[in-house]
Amino acid sequence: MKRIYFPEPFRIKSIEPLKMLTREEREQKIAAAGYNVFSLASQDVYIDLLTDSGTGAMSSDQWAGVMLGDESYAGADCYYHVQENAKEIFGLPYVQLVHQGRAAEKVLLPVLLQGKKYAIANMHFDTTRAHVELAGARAIDCTVPEALDTTKYYDFKGNMDVERLEEYIHELGAENIGVVIMTITNNSAGGQPVSVENIRKTRDVAHKYGIKFMIDAARYAENSYFVKQREPEFKNSTIQEIVRATFEGADCFTMSAKKDAIVNMGGLIGCRDKAVFELVKQRCISFEGFITYGGMSGRDIEALARGLKEGIDENYLRYRIGQMEYLAARLDEAGIAYQSPVGGHAVFVDAKKLLPHIPYYQFPAQALAIELYKEAGIRACDIGSYMLGNDPDTGKQLEADFEFTRLAIPRRVYTQSHLDVIADALINIKERAQEIKGYKIVEEPPILRHFTAKLAPLE
Repeated sequence: MKRIYFPEPFRIKSIEPLKMLTREEREQKIAAAGYNVFSLASQDVYIDLLTDSGTGAMSSDQWAGVMLGDESYAGADCYYHVQENAKEIFGLPYVQLVHQGRAAEKVLLPVLLQGKKYAIANMHFDTTRAHVELAGARAIDCTVPEALDTTKYYDFKGNMDVERLEEYIHELGAENIGVVIMTITNNSAGGQPVSVENIRKTRDVAHKYGIKFMIDAARYAENSYFVKQREPEFKNSTIQEIVRATFEGADCFTMSAKKDAIVNMGGLIGCRDKAVFELVKQRCISFEGFITYGGMSGRDIEALARGLKEGIDENYLRYRIGQMEYLAARLDEAGIAYQSPVGGHAVFVDAKKLLPHIPYYQFPAQALAIELYKEAGIRACDIGSYMLGNDPDTGKQLEADFEFTRLAIPRRVYTQSHLDVIADALINIKERAQEIKGYKIVEEPPILRHFTAKLAPLE
């Protein structure tokens, strides 16, 4: 295997001991959790790849900022620091703090979707889809067809299918569509990047029909790194310059700062329209708290202000993406399919190809996630039919375009040795793949079921 180097642009200053259970103990733990990885206690997990959201390691500068956080209820210094950095990075004139990404969606989406029937996205993530539905609308995905073939290389599999978008607008009526959303990177399609060219075309189509254009900016920095590597126009641009080009003309954005700002808690809403921003502020006061703290402590706000700058450092991003490339190279060597080329924050293993005997309604991606925990104490998650859930109108199980088991790598947390453990576990599972069986749901809530549902193995 060709060695891929991704040297860490930092040195380790503090460590956290990990617990290692026996296989018998792990089998008992996952059964007691109702075969739902979200119900496992973190102390019973060896390598936690459940999410990259809020699980990164903060820098010494961020920890120093924690001690300087201003806990004033209104007008804290750290609030102005976040405002300054966010406006400089994104270029939108109005920025609102919230405590995380789904809070941003809860505050903003009802404003955009009031009286509307649809939201169209390159692909909605789970919480975005849920908040669209909670606002009384329906979420429609419009990803480029190249994304559907996990083994085929394509530079920007996260792109919006712009022609299909315009067809949807004609079919559904522009007056019925509240927002067009661009998720960067496209998480549910495998952490795949979106080109600036595609963002511009999508924005122009939305504006042509008088529809608001919103960016889900959770992984905007990782997306910008891919743009620099793959889009010729930007090969000599800085990450900051690419970010400004990305957000040029966007009407608004939501952001979970728990990803690319490398903090444990925090989120942002950006607006270009002052009238929309005034509605956002009022909803923030109702749901999150006063506008200058947005449901966050001052210490977390200061860490966020500093993390916004650290997240766009090119040396850090080269290491960050390099970890994914290393793990993907190990899987290539073993013949294990994943969404290729590898995404920015995770490796999305193609469970449909690894476990072809398990149909979508028996949840192959969830079955693989469970098997990973049994094999090596690794916690991953399903991005497939299990997560997609039931049709909100008919109640029938939906079939996802993908059956991914997502290996989301926390930022600045795990070493190359940990990545080797992950690869070795998947290789071992592949050798006995035919023995693995699917699962059935025995208890589920109506929305976002994958967080709390209980399952049972099929005999």
